[in-house]
Amino acid sequence: MIDWLATLFAQVHGWLFEHVLQPLMYLLGAMTYIEESFTALQIFLYGLLEITLMLAIMRPLEKYFPVEKWSDRSGTRVDVIYTLLTRLGVLPLIFFFMLVPIESTVSGWLRLHDVVPKNLEDFFPSLFVMPLLSFFIYLIILDFSEYIRHRLQHRLNIWWALHSVHHSQRTMSYWTDDRNHLLDGLIRDLWVASVALLIGVPPGQFVLLIILVRMIESFSHANVPFTFGRVGEKILVSPHFHRIHHAINIEQSGKNHGCNFAVLFPVWDIMFRTANFSRGHFPTGIADQLQGRDYGADFWQQQGLGFKRMLAAVSGRELIS
Repeated sequence: MIDWLATLFAQVHGWLFEHVLQPLMYLLGAMTYIEESFTALQIFLYGLLEITLMLAIMRPLEKYFPVEKWSDRSGTRVDVIYTLLTRLGVLPLIFFFMLVPIESTVSGWLRLHDVVPKNLEDFFPSLFVMPLLSFFIYLIILDFSEYIRHRLQHRLNIWWALHSVHHSQRTMSYWTDDRNHLLDGLIRDLWVASVALLIGVPPGQFVLLIILVRMIESFSHANVPFTFGRVGEKILVSPHFHRIHHAINIEQSGKNHGCNFAVLFPVWDIMFRTANFSRGHFPTGIADQLQGRDYGADFWQQQGLGFKRMLAAVSGRELIS
């Protein structure tokens, strides 16, 4: 099934590139960038699929089963901008061109030293005939690495200065997942790509892994009261579980600097004692917003203030309590 979906997507991508994008690039005299356009189309199609699913599934759920009823959804508009920029390819392409030199250097070093990254199938050949199992194992490993990254985002002053852009949303919705400082997003993408390269995730599976993770993350940010029950709540991150993570006065509290850091599987929070299964529904945001601290209303304000907080953290003037 995994291989079939990857093949189908590749066929659609190839047809659109050959019959639509390539002729357009020729007419524009931009054939020099033909390889980059191939990648750009791929990213665009991934994002278009994700946004279509989000609108088809999550928008109706928020409309009919909201945790908070908003007469004005204008607070979510900036998050829509973040999502469009992130998932339709603008930011990924910028990050792609920034990371190409790093990737080329690493790949060159590996080839020079005859180092070929191995994947799970090399150690367990039987997984070649069980792609779903290998997919799930890769998912678990990546999710654990994401748990570590997320804890560091809250623990390190410099990183929290950036990550607080994400937490400053007072009207959290399924669009909020992509609300991140640009530098924070770049670090995250580099982190995920590095882990995937290290454990040898096949490119076809990596694409599907990212789509699955981002869809679940979008759902976990949705303005809905859903839990997965007494048992299910400990198996998969629900909107309720993640809303606690975003709750005011919880987002940076205690010795762990927050709780419920898991992206997909709460088992990591349970294992490391950072889980919070409180009942009830909580307003989202950052505690110092209640004292009037400004995190910015629009995209550029949020980016600029985030960068200023990071500089203050570097100088030691921005401390996490």
